[in-house]
Amino acid sequence: MTARIERLVTSGQFSLDGGTWDVDNNVWIVGDDHEVVVIDAAHDARAIAEAVGERRLTAIVCTHAHNDHIDAAPELADLTGATIWLHPDDLPLWKQTHPDRDPDAHLQDGQVIEAAGADLRVLHTPGHAPGAVCLYDPGLATVFTGDTLFAGGPGATGRSYSHFPTIIDSIRDRLLELPPETKVLTGHGDSTTIGAEAPQLEEWIARGH
Repeated sequence: MTARIERLVTSGQFSLDGGTWDVDNNVWIVGDDHEVVVIDAAHDARAIAEAVGERRLTAIVCTHAHNDHIDAAPELADLTGATIWLHPDDLPLWKQTHPDRDPDAHLQDGQVIEAAGADLRVLHTPGHAPGAVCLYDPGLATVFTGDTLFAGGPGATGRSYSHFPTIIDSIRDRLLELPPETKVLTGHGDSTTIGAEAPQLEEWIARGH
């Protein structure tokens, strides 16, 4: 059975560098009727657990460790027994939100997270955060980009632990190399495709943010 992708939108707050903003986050649930993984456990563990339902949640994969993408991860793991995965370069950010709870496992570039019918390949794409990753499934023709790439441009790089030239390199070298028909499912807002975003790269660089 081919995996399917479900989207749950949760609302809460993003806090960094002394500022706080209200945000809506996309939580992605990937799998089938029996087994799923969650990409970015944002804000509301019980709502995510309800969306998972009776299915087995095997992994909670964090695209990066800004608080709005990980705040519900420990509670969701406690509710379901799932493993929390994070790239180790984002541990300093993780510790700002969860000083007393470590992730369970470290993501590595090139590894594959399997869920029923899905093979999510980890692409390390630093820039928005040092340990930011995207998850690419060729079979689903989909890449989950977290806050690395949005419809209309790269993720924000104006705060701590972020760097604009690095995110541009990540997008150019890791994401825009994917087939143009690849669906881009983002951490916030609307989806897009690689083909729709690729022609704008030079404009983003000229804008410089």
